[in-house]
Amino acid sequence: MAELLLPADRHEITKVKFFTARIDARNNDPDAPRRQDVYLRALSAYRPQVEIVFGHFLSHTAMRPYAPPATGWAKVTLTEEKGTDVNLAVHLLNDAWLDSYDCAVVVSNDSDLAEAMRLAKERNKLIGWMVTGKQHPSQVLAKIAHFRKPIRETLLSVSQLPTSIPGTAITKPSAW
Repeated sequence: MAELLLPADRHEITKVKFFTARIDARNNDPDAPRRQDVYLRALSAYRPQVEIVFGHFLSHTAMRPYAPPATGWAKVTLTEEKGTDVNLAVHLLNDAWLDSYDCAVVVSNDSDLAEAMRLAKERNKLIGWMVTGKQHPSQVLAKIAHFRKPIRETLLSVSQLPTSIPGTAITKPSAW
């Protein structure tokens, strides 16, 4: 996707850092961790310049009110991804200080990343920003980024991994 959005005469993609967290099996989807593992292995095999950086999920139960017009309370499981945005911010800054890049492109609409992007920009790093066309772009990030590239559905569809990863036994699960 980045290769399609960034002109090759001005950008050489040397590293892609993918920030995510391992998911747990759920009653309604016990196979989800296996599918995620297949995806992560396929991504690493197909694009060796991808480095996967893991956060984690925390789950806990809590009481929450029903939405109006209903009344009462329900016990729900809340799951939060932890560490992913912090990991992205730390890597963005650390790589800037190490002079590991001239241009970093952040694919997120999380305004919590604004300070890390601003500090990297202060180190004379070109900061790009990509968001899907369905999101309302963060005005905070828009003020910091040197440029913004929208991610359209057609781009997403042509950027998918192949059904079979060449040179491996990895194939796309039927549930995708």
